[in-house]
Parts: sequence; C-alpha cells; structure tokens
Amino acid sequence: MTRLYWLVAIVIVLVGQVFAQEHYTEGPVWSVTLIRVKPAQFDAYLTNLQQGAKLAYDEAKRQNAIMDYKVFFKETKKNPNDWDIAIALLYRNHAQMDGFAAKMEGVRDKVLGGKQSAQQAAEKRGEIREIVATELMQEVMLK
Repeated sequence: MTRLYWLVAIVIVLVGQVFAQEHYTEGPVWSVTLIRVKPAQFDAYLTNLQQGAKLAYDEAKRQNAIMDYKVFFKETKKNPNDWDIAIALLYRNHAQMDGFAAKMEGVRDKVLGGKQSAQQAAEKRGEIREIVATELMQEVMLK
C-alpha cells in the first residue's frame, strides 16, 4: 500500500511538471544585483565599474564562466532608498553557475592581480555603493 502512495505522489509531481512545460520553454538564467550608489558618488562608481568589473566580466565571457552581462540604470525612483544601477549576469542554465566562485577566482587573479588587490577594490566599492538585493531569474519563452 505504501508503494502505491509513493507511485501516486510521483505521478502527480511529474504530471504537474508536464502541464507547466506546455506553456513555455526554459531559457537562460539571470543573476541581477540591484545597487544603490551613495550621494555624489555616481561618477566614481561608474569609473570603478569600468576599471574593474567590466574587465572581469569581459574575461569571464572569454572563459565561458558567463554568457553575457548587462548594466542598467533605473530611470524612475519610487523613494530615496531605491536602487540606481542593476548589474545582470547571464548564464546558459543553472548548471553553468556551478563552481562560479572558483572560476571567478581565476578571472580575478588574471584581471585584478590577485586576492589582495581585488579585496582593496571591493572595499573601495563598498564605500560608494550598497547592494540592495540580488535576484535569480529564469528566462522563459512562451510557446
């Protein structure tokens, strides 16, 4: 009898997934970090992105650690504590994210010259911005 309950439970789960998949196809995965730049630090933050993050993300693309990246400016603010800049990293799928930290250590060492210089750059960034949130999103294509 217990086997029958397990079998029914598995069938219900699989049927639910089949019905969900009939409406869309799964696409790539986005990791989006929402950032609030401290007052009067916008230019300094953009310079920091150009000199560090852009180089690292370009190298990560060359090494296939990410597919792509985008930077977005928010044009409408609902309150003073809202985010200003979003940085989105594109992954082929969830599996591409496996071992991402280790992959980025190699990128960091190549682009920024090692752990210590990367830590100093991170501390500088921390003085001029704060991370509001990081979201993980699955892109889907409607059928």
